[in-house]
Amino acid sequence: ANRDGYFLDNKWVTSSSAMDAYGYGGVLVYVSFFGYNAYDLACPNCAEKGACHPCEVNGGFAVCTTCEEQYDLLSGTAAPQKGIAHEALRKLTLVNSDGRLTITQGQ
Repeated sequence: ANRDGYFLDNKWVTSSSAMDAYGYGGVLVYVSFFGYNAYDLACPNCAEKGACHPCEVNGGFAVCTTCEEQYDLLSGTAAPQKGIAHEALRKLTLVNSDGRLTITQGQ
């Protein structure tokens, strides 16, 4: 049985879809040639299967510790590189106001 999950509104829940897993992996703020970018680190491939695992950052890539998909952070898109996942890491909205970063889920 899948025991992966996360807290939402002080309740322990397990994800049944990739949408449920948003926020589980934590948030990455990455500085590239394109400036600041923020991504949710829940691997969309694993979250889609109900097994939420956060990616780890290795150089210019976020790498899923389970399926080993690599997401390209240098491009500013966090697109999957190995073809295991079919979507990029979820990009979060980041506002830089005089060096103070505000990150939200909205677009």
